[in-house]
Amino acid sequence: MKHKKHSFALIYMILLIMVVGCASAPNVVVDALPYYDVLFSKEEGWTGGDGAYSAVLNDSEIAWFFGDTWIGQIKDGRHVNATLINNSVAIQSGRSPAGAKIDFYFGQAGDGSPAALMRPADGRGWFWIFDGVMTAKGLYLFLIQVERTAGEDVFDFKVIGGWLGHVENPAELPTAWQVRQSRIPWSKFSDSGGILWGSAVLQIDNNLYIYGTVEDAGDAGGRKHMILARAPVSALDDYSRWRFYADGNWVPEFKKASRLSDNMPHEYSVTYLPALKQYVVVYSRDGLSKDILARLSAQPQGPWSDPFRIFQCPEAAWDDSIFCYAAKAHAILSPAPDQLIITYVANSVDFGRMANDARLYRPRFLRATFSK
Repeated sequence: MKHKKHSFALIYMILLIMVVGCASAPNVVVDALPYYDVLFSKEEGWTGGDGAYSAVLNDSEIAWFFGDTWIGQIKDGRHVNATLINNSVAIQSGRSPAGAKIDFYFGQAGDGSPAALMRPADGRGWFWIFDGVMTAKGLYLFLIQVERTAGEDVFDFKVIGGWLGHVENPAELPTAWQVRQSRIPWSKFSDSGGILWGSAVLQIDNNLYIYGTVEDAGDAGGRKHMILARAPVSALDDYSRWRFYADGNWVPEFKKASRLSDNMPHEYSVTYLPALKQYVVVYSRDGLSKDILARLSAQPQGPWSDPFRIFQCPEAAWDDSIFCYAAKAHAILSPAPDQLIITYVANSVDFGRMANDARLYRPRFLRATFSK
């Protein structure tokens, strides 16, 4: 009889945990934000880009960072007289999109043609700009170094390096930025897997929480896991000051970093939502999916809840070749303590389809309102 009572108690506890777990997901109402979409709908010069990370520069300006970028013209809904470069920057003047002004910046090649604004100091491959943060010492950007692999597929590339870019004069126009590049020693890229930093950066008090991913070649489908580092705001580029979250402790050995959440893409966001008193991770399922997912935690290091879907990208239904990705929230745009502004990008595995449909390959904006 005693064992039976224990069995019932155990079953009750399991059921209670299951019910609490199911009830933990909040209600989420998602609205499209066409006035933001219009802000990034240009038909001359910068006409589209993916990635779309953001950082506060000052009280009135926001910097936007893009990966591969269309430069040219749009006519009859198509890209014409256009070229793709590997990164670009925009400066938004004014926090409210209704009255905001936005200017786009990119580099110039020796022959005068458009080029990436930031290029690797070692001359290999190119940079995609990930998350950034403004400090008293200037603007810091996480720069992911990429190069082509054999083949013509849109996914024939690999990550080969992780760098930290320190913009010492962020008050100047981006074309005049002086960017000091330093290789992040806690990055690792090889045939056996990779460790990448800069997926998201979050300031809490005097520390910066630096999120990234770890991937093992043996993981099915290249599964990635969230990892976390911490550094003083005043010493982000002093790599000896970085500490890595490992089984409840902050340790100096980066290879010991705990895997905090599985099935994470390289691009995601971590934002504190005051209305829920929770941290929220936002990302695209498996990196490439019409589903935008979220997870919750009371602490920046987790434990994280099971993922729950907050939105499905409608563009994926336009054509079998179209996929969505790069979903992330932008805390600096959040209009209320229960809301997140989220961006994502729709693209196509068919380059011709993407080039001939200017609705693709530019950030799309959503407002997600959370309630318990």
